[in-house]
Amino acid sequence: MSNRHSFISLIFIIASHTCLAQTDSASFKVDSAPTFPDPPAGFDVQQSNIPHGKLTPVQYASKTLGKLRQMSVYTPPGYSSATKYPVLYLLHGLGEDYRQWTEWCQADNILDNLIAEGKIQPIVMVFPNCDSKLTVTDTSKASRSGRADGFAGYGKPFQEDLLKDIIPYIDSHYSTYSDREHRAIAGLSMGGGQSLNIGLYNLGIFAYIGGFSSAPNTNQFGGIYTNVELVPDIKAAREKIKLLWIACGNKDGLWGVSQQVHRFLREKGISHVWSVDTHAHDNIEWDNNLYWFSQRIFKTDKTK
Repeated sequence: MSNRHSFISLIFIIASHTCLAQTDSASFKVDSAPTFPDPPAGFDVQQSNIPHGKLTPVQYASKTLGKLRQMSVYTPPGYSSATKYPVLYLLHGLGEDYRQWTEWCQADNILDNLIAEGKIQPIVMVFPNCDSKLTVTDTSKASRSGRADGFAGYGKPFQEDLLKDIIPYIDSHYSTYSDREHRAIAGLSMGGGQSLNIGLYNLGIFAYIGGFSSAPNTNQFGGIYTNVELVPDIKAAREKIKLLWIACGNKDGLWGVSQQVHRFLREKGISHVWSVDTHAHDNIEWDNNLYWFSQRIFKTDKTK
């Protein structure tokens, strides 16, 4: 096993023991009942009889990080510069890169199918490199850092790259709405923690926030950075958030992170969806939650 994979494994083994120790059997039983049914068969499989969106690798110059970086952008079927689209930023996990959501998970297939069924409106999806050490030439697993820059705390320095470089690039190169009501952020594992950390501190930028199987980088409850508040402004969170999605499979070793976030939000009276299923820390869990989460964001009269 490589040093990088050994380090990743060590982080999650330690975190899993910590989280499980904080979760007694009684509270687990109360919180672990599945919230939604499993999505229908084939929900994340590419269908040959429907239009498909386009997935494009995009290079951009990050002034914040001083390097050339890469991400991928999904534009929906029928994308036109004459139409404005809402944007969902999807963040990947530790030791992976922008391709995780479309190569291990099936985010593009999920949205294609939901759009074809009329369950969601066409949207743009952006898959950034959430490890700020990665450059445009870092495409192999061997080049990805074991502990991503941006893993900790507020998500810095990746947060700065996202807010100051990636979002402005998307809004200037694609036909997108640039207001908070049309912008969402969600992620899996490390990206789940980053999404909560960044989203909850930037409610003027994101109205929809989702953490799927959030990792130990989650502010306050992740077990690594417990001295940083999860929600800096309780009143603003109650008033401004249109959707806050906290998800975890009840077989996930990191269950305790999400459970503590859920219980804290409930105690503070912050409306949120507590999405539980019977899966573990895997692509099935993340595809399932993207399926349900994407149907709750950017609601219009046609997609209710």
